[in-house]
Amino acid sequence: MMVAVLVTVLLCLIAVYGIGPAKVGGVHGIKLGLDLAGGVSITYQTVKEEPTEEEMNDTRYKLEKRVQNYSTESAVYQEGTNRINVDIPGVENAEQILAELGNAGAIYFVLGENNLTYSADSESGFALSRSIEEIIAAGEGVIDGTDIKTADAVSWQENGLTRYGVSLVLNEIGTGKFAKATGANVGKVIAIVYDGEVISAPVVNEAITGGEASISGSENFQEANNLAATIRIGALPLELKEMRSNVVGASLGAEAIERSLLAGAIGLVAVMIFMIICYRVPGVATSIALCAYMALMVILLDVLEITLTLSGIAGIILSIGMAVDANVIIFTRIKEELTTGKTVRSAIKIGFQKALSAIVDGNVTTLIAALVLYMISTGTVKGFATTLALGIVLSMVMALVITKFILNALYSMGFDDEKYYGLVKERKAVSFVSHGKMYIVISGLLILLGVGAMIAHKASSGEALAYGLDFKGGTSLSVVFPDEVQTEPKELEQVVFDTLSMTAAISKVANENKYVIKTQELSGEQRSALLAQLEVDYAIDQTLVETENISGTVSGEMKRDAFIAVLIATVCMLVYIWIRFKNFGFAASAVVALVHDVLVVITLYAVARISVGNTFIACMLTLVGYSINATIVIFDRIRENIAEKQEKQTYEEIVNKSITQTLTRSIYTSLTTFIMVAVLYVMGVNSIKEFALPLMVGIVCGTYSSVFLTGAMWHFFKVRFVSDDEE
Repeated sequence: MMVAVLVTVLLCLIAVYGIGPAKVGGVHGIKLGLDLAGGVSITYQTVKEEPTEEEMNDTRYKLEKRVQNYSTESAVYQEGTNRINVDIPGVENAEQILAELGNAGAIYFVLGENNLTYSADSESGFALSRSIEEIIAAGEGVIDGTDIKTADAVSWQENGLTRYGVSLVLNEIGTGKFAKATGANVGKVIAIVYDGEVISAPVVNEAITGGEASISGSENFQEANNLAATIRIGALPLELKEMRSNVVGASLGAEAIERSLLAGAIGLVAVMIFMIICYRVPGVATSIALCAYMALMVILLDVLEITLTLSGIAGIILSIGMAVDANVIIFTRIKEELTTGKTVRSAIKIGFQKALSAIVDGNVTTLIAALVLYMISTGTVKGFATTLALGIVLSMVMALVITKFILNALYSMGFDDEKYYGLVKERKAVSFVSHGKMYIVISGLLILLGVGAMIAHKASSGEALAYGLDFKGGTSLSVVFPDEVQTEPKELEQVVFDTLSMTAAISKVANENKYVIKTQELSGEQRSALLAQLEVDYAIDQTLVETENISGTVSGEMKRDAFIAVLIATVCMLVYIWIRFKNFGFAASAVVALVHDVLVVITLYAVARISVGNTFIACMLTLVGYSINATIVIFDRIRENIAEKQEKQTYEEIVNKSITQTLTRSIYTSLTTFIMVAVLYVMGVNSIKEFALPLMVGIVCGTYSSVFLTGAMWHFFKVRFVSDDEE
């Protein structure tokens, strides 16, 4: 057994050394986002001189969907009135990307006869027999993306069955083309070709003259929706031409990344020391398992080619907290069994068994949220969901397999005395339920404070929250520095902060001594002040500075998608909890607590005027996952104690007992996660601090709601609305 433990530790060290921080972002390392490693930045200008706002928004959104093929962390935003900027992380070949992006009409409808061959590998069942350029040159193209207005998934009833398809709407020119082609080819195939591949090959049933067509035959709504989305993506409303393309450096800077990695390492070591002090031998097992967890995380991020950004780091931080949480639940159970007189071996076995339901339920509810977010959302939210889901799966493997293996190995090596594991001190149950009204009043006052702050800010500045660059756009300054001047993004970020009291996203253009500084929208006075300071500090030539107004990278559609994803995830978690606990009170209490936590953290954003950007979305999602997991542990203990309910025992006594029994777990889990984020806050740059501070408040708030609110709310629902028959 000793050999097995040593081999485990050795493999962890080899993995971390071989694929760890030294190689992050390297040739064989983890793919990093634009904020961590840089990438390609391309600026397009519309061929049309004065495009409408609707045309720009539509083109930007469809281009945004297209660049997701390169990275879920790609950013697309408007610059000025007729330019669109695309930032794609983790790539360096600008020419290849330029050849694939920005071409209006990347989707074509072509005559199928003589142009298709059967293909078993194609989802449509067909492949092109000639290149698309040959087909178009021969005049066998029917319409292209410039002729399409929109495409949407639809369903309808036919002969008692639900049918699925795509509703296609064409513009005036496309209507004429399509009417002519369909009229001459009834009974024949018109293939839909996207990026050179046949994605669908419908048969023409009749001449279509009204500019609206229906493409039937999809097996389900999701398939129809995918086809509609692909058609929309390929139909860019505006033709674009490249203005400039640059390879840019990390917006956070190398030093900021190194400090973040160091902060993570320090936090991880602090958590290990804490676990060893509190749980002795099981704490040692956790420390070894955490090394294995981090090694597996790094390896999988590399193998699966997941793009890692600041939001992704948030998901990893949360999953580490959940990994430690699972171990705390297990070790607390082991202590409880030892206290009842069980042998160490029996206590270990029973401890894992009794902890299983809480661990599975807590992780599954968060995994549901992560999967929904991944399927529905885009961009930063998708990146967060990916790392969170990966972390959840690994945390369960770590707790239920790796930790168990290591703990049993340590037991077999001679650590078989209960003094190595500790006992639970019997505590008098705290009366949490009786003070429930007081806790609700405190929470209500905090939320009202946030509402008042937002109303006041709305009246004074026109914005309830301090929306940052990601949400509302701002100003982009392209600054050329003298050749002899050397600086780093972190230094420039500090200059902007000291001069204007605002954070900035800063990227260095490769092979040039030029930096792109993106800030909130600057007034003429603010711009002059910043350039004057840069001239004093770095001797820049102000006449060479290029200034543009830019839109936010989080589009209205992305905000909508994120909101819908959170809403669906919340409903799914509610249903899961309802089914698993067979009691609506548990589900309703968990969701109410979750909403409470989000509102309290929004209060912090409103009162402290913290910038609301991409990290805001990541913070809210982190909080949702963390809060629901903490609540599940308490509910699991309530359910267990109800099953053992004595005749004269009231539900209030059961709730108080359950919360008291899990109180140590709640404090320890919060503390370990808080430690990691706090170290990141202390050592991080300003942009990271803006993310870490709300996350720390969210951790405290999630613990508060789980301990002080959820039990009292469940008791309220139980007494008022739920009968004993539902137990």
